Amino acid sequence: MYVEQFTDYLKREKRMAKNSLEAYERDVNEFLAFEESRGISDVLESSSTEIVAYLHSLKIAGKTAATVNRKLASARSFFNYLADRKLIEVNPTTGIRSPRIEKKEIEYLTIEEIDKLLDGPDDSHKGRRDRAILEVLYATGIKVSELIAANIEDINFRMGFITCAGGSSKARIVPLGRPARVALEDYVYEVRDAMLKEDGGESALFVNYYGKRITRQGLWKILKEYEKKTGIRHRLTPNTLRNSFAVHMLQNGADLKSLQELMGHEDITATQMYLAATKNRIKDVYDKAHPRA
Repeated sequence: MYVEQFTDYLKREKRMAKNSLEAYERDVNEFLAFEESRGISDVLESSSTEIVAYLHSLKIAGKTAATVNRKLASARSFFNYLADRKLIEVNPTTGIRSPRIEKKEIEYLTIEEIDKLLDGPDDSHKGRRDRAILEVLYATGIKVSELIAANIEDINFRMGFITCAGGSSKARIVPLGRPARVALEDYVYEVRDAMLKEDGGESALFVNYYGKRITRQGLWKILKEYEKKTGIRHRLTPNTLRNSFAVHMLQNGADLKSLQELMGHEDITATQMYLAATKNRIKDVYDKAHPRA
């Protein structure tokens, strides 16, 4: 009962995206199942000792620090909700520290590698579709879920933007650069109908060989194909292109707040991680250019 009320609150008050709602609900239910396995059927009786035991069980199970942090954050939000409604006096997660996460270096392509990648597709129907996909991913920094969910009506060629939802209740408008718009127009007006075959009712922007909406697995396969074809040394994933978009924007003078809005980050701390990559580049430039570096 409390979990349903909590997720309803997140949906109505916090306007949380569908994927995030499902993750919170899954995490909280997992904690409740752990409590029941220890003989605690009423979540209002949970204590900090139980929280610590739960986190320890996750660690023993081999969960990463990032996963443990996320599950702790879900539990913390849930108990904050219960405390705000006076259902419990004290949030049992208070004072429990999140495990430290080792900061991984952000994977992104150089501008030269991006140029090489975008020159990879040929002039076949598939190649023209792939070029449009790669151009849109790099030009907008949208998530893989947003690209897959995009419909033909989400593109405004006259104004030059794409509307992104990707399962979120908060749709946002992201500009398309000229190369991306040109590649997309070529695909939409010259290629897409041929790929649809007999299914003229498909609303998906990007379709596969069968004229159906492209899948996440299909997109990964496309990227792996061009990683191999172009010989790019980085692991090519949708997130690599999203990272490349963010880092290149900051390197060329974009402000953090604008980048946050373009990427759809709810919290600016998610956007700040890209600053480290730009600082590393500045240091490299200094080391190479300054006579006394």
